Amino acid sequence: MMQKTRAALAALVGLGLFAGSTGFASAQQGISKDEILVGTIQDLSGPLAGYGKQARNGMLLAVEEVNEQGGINGRKIKLLIEDAGYDPKRAVLAATKLVQQDKIFMMLGHIGTAQNNAAMPILFEKEVINFFPLTAAREMYEPFHRLKFSTVTTYYEQIRTALPKLIRRKPVTKVCALYQDDEFGLEVLRGTEEGLKLSQLALTDKTSFKRGATDFSTQVVKMQASGCEMVVLGTIIRETVGVMGAARKLGYTPIFLGSSAAYSELIPKLGGKIAEGLYATMTGQIPYADDPSPQVRRWASKYSTKFNEDPSSISVFGYTTINVFAQAMREAGPRPNTSKFIRAMETVKYPSDMFGNPALRFTPTKRLGSNESRLSQIQDGRWKVVIDYDVQ
Repeated sequence: MMQKTRAALAALVGLGLFAGSTGFASAQQGISKDEILVGTIQDLSGPLAGYGKQARNGMLLAVEEVNEQGGINGRKIKLLIEDAGYDPKRAVLAATKLVQQDKIFMMLGHIGTAQNNAAMPILFEKEVINFFPLTAAREMYEPFHRLKFSTVTTYYEQIRTALPKLIRRKPVTKVCALYQDDEFGLEVLRGTEEGLKLSQLALTDKTSFKRGATDFSTQVVKMQASGCEMVVLGTIIRETVGVMGAARKLGYTPIFLGSSAAYSELIPKLGGKIAEGLYATMTGQIPYADDPSPQVRRWASKYSTKFNEDPSSISVFGYTTINVFAQAMREAGPRPNTSKFIRAMETVKYPSDMFGNPALRFTPTKRLGSNESRLSQIQDGRWKVVIDYDVQ
């Protein structure tokens, strides 16, 4: 009987199905001797296709660089990309394919709040980590789950901390909120209310709009009638330009403050002079081709050459996501698995990068890498940082 058992074990080693001391065999899904298989779900055909393509391109550039340098402990990264069109139902199908059919090791940079919420149960059932989703929703790290890792400061926290800083620089007493009537807009509203409490002020007025709205004249008239000197915007790109355009037509010139959802190079491009003076919260800066940093300029040139378009802050997000993942994988050692990756994430501090993203630190009980943000303003058609981290 003992001889038969030894013979069976020897056969398994020979077939590569048993991890012995003479060779490598991994039971970890998505990791082989030569490859690390990861996936992402983006919007490449829906309402946020611009963001989805930028995130994808940033990720692809980082994967190419990591692989050109020999990969991670001898393994190359292979990134599988699925398009869900910003549809939660399609996100579920895409997650099922990536996790159960393609058998990815990890999900990286999945775009959208509802889409991530729909897909996470599929991931977690198979011990697949949801790594750095592209959304500022609190559900990406709360409630705590060992397979969640998030890096985007919530809209609530962005506005809660930025608003008092801006009020200290601007002598305003009447602050209002204009927001999209969904969870995104409500997070901005809640952050506004809490930020005003820190400034010993109360919200003067508030008004909302339906998602997809294009006419904001009624809301702007209401803000003007209330005497709002500062308006906090729970808007994204088109809506931000629309609100500021409606205000310009009425000769109404309050201070406008948006979240990172409004921090986009598209706003000054679409709005022109209308967008001048807009403030928005942000972390990693837009990498302009003439950035003062030679390192950023080289990166922007490389990106533009490869993809025939200028990079954006979303491109930076995709690029950073892959690089932090790669660093943690190196720390996980030559025989990585999910538990070793988690341990690496919980013990290593990830420093600030060339784009000005804050340093990241995770712990066994903390799954948001940083809750810091800073403030930029559109000046002469360009975003410029005006209040940095930790500046009061």
